[in-house]
Amino acid sequence: GCARDWDGLTCWPRATFGEVVKIPCPQFFEEFTSFLQRNCTQEEHWSEPFPPYTVACGFDEGSSKGPEDQKSYYSAFWRVYTAGYAASVTSLITALIVFAAFRKFHCTRNYIHMHLFVSFILRAIAVFTKDAVLFADETMDHCLMSTVACKAAVAFFQFSILANFFWLLIEGIYLQTLLLLTFVSNKKFVWWFIFTGWGAPTAVMFTWVLTRIHQQNTGCWDDDESGVVLWIIKGPILLTVLINFIIFINVIRILVHKLKSQEGGGSHSSHFVRLAKSTLLLIPLFGVHYIVFAFFPESTGLEARLYIELGLGSFQGFVVALLYCFSNAEVQTELKKQLCKWQYQEYLTFTHKQGTLSRETSPVNYVTQLSLLDKISPKRRTSLFQDGVTTV
Repeated sequence: GCARDWDGLTCWPRATFGEVVKIPCPQFFEEFTSFLQRNCTQEEHWSEPFPPYTVACGFDEGSSKGPEDQKSYYSAFWRVYTAGYAASVTSLITALIVFAAFRKFHCTRNYIHMHLFVSFILRAIAVFTKDAVLFADETMDHCLMSTVACKAAVAFFQFSILANFFWLLIEGIYLQTLLLLTFVSNKKFVWWFIFTGWGAPTAVMFTWVLTRIHQQNTGCWDDDESGVVLWIIKGPILLTVLINFIIFINVIRILVHKLKSQEGGGSHSSHFVRLAKSTLLLIPLFGVHYIVFAFFPESTGLEARLYIELGLGSFQGFVVALLYCFSNAEVQTELKKQLCKWQYQEYLTFTHKQGTLSRETSPVNYVTQLSLLDKISPKRRTSLFQDGVTTV
């Protein structure tokens, strides 16, 4: 028969002699749901796809949406989300150092923020790792590639996404309880949050890996999933997104109520501004933008999905670090105090060195040092006495 074949756009599965294989157009031709066919010929070679890609998948020779243009488009998009994840990693690591360095910031709220920062960092690292392992070599045959390294990269990628969504959920749950109750500052709740935030994704990933090995151990585990394998990952993610969206709506409702009770008959415009600011702050923290495509099939609005989930999502870590660390008034005050302390210490060190140098180079100080040397050095006194006797 005919072996698996990668034609640069699609992976064609193994086929027996005379078999006709039928597959849908690649996902990046999102406007079309047509099918392509290839025949395993008598010479055990694949025939050309029919109808051709230019017909079945909706582009012609002069179209601006041909495969090369699509490739160029995705290459440019790769640069955008790579820059986004790089900015996120840099800002999140800096924010982690700030929260860890100052004891003043060691509290339940910031502990949860720090774990969320770590989940964003892992997600960015997982994206870089997956790109390096799976897509670094453009001549790679994606049909035949099925190594432990590429499967591990995809598994790590899936785990980082799960962990990120679970920690977004924990941020929502914590804020919800903070607005309703007052006992959540106890540190024992942090351990429950940590157990849920890292334990649940680990359990889901363990189940997914075992299911993949026994039911769909094909390629690098990055191909289209079906049935149980698909929902092992997608189910928990959809659940966290849905719960977080409900919490987001409820938190906004509580904020509206609190703002109204605080302002009484105050200005409606100031109330609206404060509410809008609070809402904008909560959107990246809760990951509310993921609700847009959460319950649609993967092939729906692929280009818009790329912009939202990869383009905007890659900068989400940067925005979270900016809003909840660098723009925080407490953090800014503490950093200014530390900067002033460092400057004062530098000034004291400088003045001390200057004073020492001025004393060492002073003529008066030199004469004083000689007189002290005469007093404290018996050898010098003895030698002077001997010189005096010899002279006489």
